[in-house]
Amino acid sequence: MTDTIADFLTRIRNAIKAGHKVVEIPSSNLKLEMTRILFEKGYILNYKFVDAKPQGYIKIALKYHPATKVPAIKSLQRVSRPGLRKYKGVDEIPRVLNGLGIAILSTSSGLITDKEARSMNVGGEVLCYVY
Repeated sequence: MTDTIADFLTRIRNAIKAGHKVVEIPSSNLKLEMTRILFEKGYILNYKFVDAKPQGYIKIALKYHPATKVPAIKSLQRVSRPGLRKYKGVDEIPRVLNGLGIAILSTSSGLITDKEARSMNVGGEVLCYVY
């Protein structure tokens, strides 16, 4: 597998389309940080790291509206990919859905959202958009 971030996003996207409550994803430090950001911003209900022998995995509880069963995540979109990296300076960081969504950036300060990057005055690689 060459693009683990795309695999991470696709597993979540497929689980939401299938209406699953929980999805298991092979773990890495990058995926764990992305999951933490999704949890802090309210896009997922909860997550848990399970330390299995070879690699471990992340169990993610997906969030749905209680009455209408509409998922909290409408769209997960990969921006930068292995074949074409997308780097943005602090002045060029995109606003997702006019500030209603988030962009996850990989910076020298670690993985942060677009709003945090603007406040810290740093740019970086735009990994994905979530709304």
